[in-house]
Amino acid sequence: MPTQTPLNILLVDDEPLARERLRALLGDIAGQCPATVVGEAGNGMQALDILRETAVDVVLSDIRMPGMDGIELASHLGRMAKPPAVIFTTAYDNYAVQAFDLNAIDYLMKPVRAQRLLAALQKLPAQRPVASLLNDIGQTVRGGGRTHLSCHERGRLLLVPVNEVLYFKADLKYVTARTVEREYLLDESLTHLENEFAARFLRLHRAVLVARPALAGFEKAADDDAEAYGWALLRGVPEKLPVSRRQWAAAKAELMA
Repeated sequence: MPTQTPLNILLVDDEPLARERLRALLGDIAGQCPATVVGEAGNGMQALDILRETAVDVVLSDIRMPGMDGIELASHLGRMAKPPAVIFTTAYDNYAVQAFDLNAIDYLMKPVRAQRLLAALQKLPAQRPVASLLNDIGQTVRGGGRTHLSCHERGRLLLVPVNEVLYFKADLKYVTARTVEREYLLDESLTHLENEFAARFLRLHRAVLVARPALAGFEKAADDDAEAYGWALLRGVPEKLPVSRRQWAAAKAELMA
């Protein structure tokens, strides 16, 4: 890692005193690892807002934060064309911290020490984390899936709130996420989405998952309809979703529950 070119660093922590401490530590090690703090954020959503406008080499991020936590933030960053490195800071050691020791990702236990921070920064550059692995780790830490999905559109990183998605539909290599307002193309697999959000989404068809709250009813397909055994009716949008013969009984039972 070059020692003369300062690293651009973003500090992400919901505690202002924790960010202040990191600033001070970066000042303490500036002779060995020059760095410029280009921004501060109190959670993952605020961090992504900053990253849309500011180039960053390293994100120093707390793990447990309100809104969007550090692991979900890192999973979105991992999908960027040129993702910054992420170093987690955490006060918790009651889960498998070793899971974060993934080349480009280091972790620092609070209170962070100057020499430990220096050692983490000196690991750069390194291989970036795999977003799907971070998603799996995140489910263990927060007890559920992500709050947002990310997609790239005309060079921008867009966030899609999971609770606004009415359905997912697979088509070739992409998955479409439909909200009331519009569609988003995701670089995700339908199987992974089904596993991550099993509590919210129901399988209707080999290519379709529907949000349980979005279901309004069902109608039987015509006898000559080769596309579906039946159709699911949705709240808020006019589209109908195909239901396979295999999923028909379970889907109807779900609506009656």
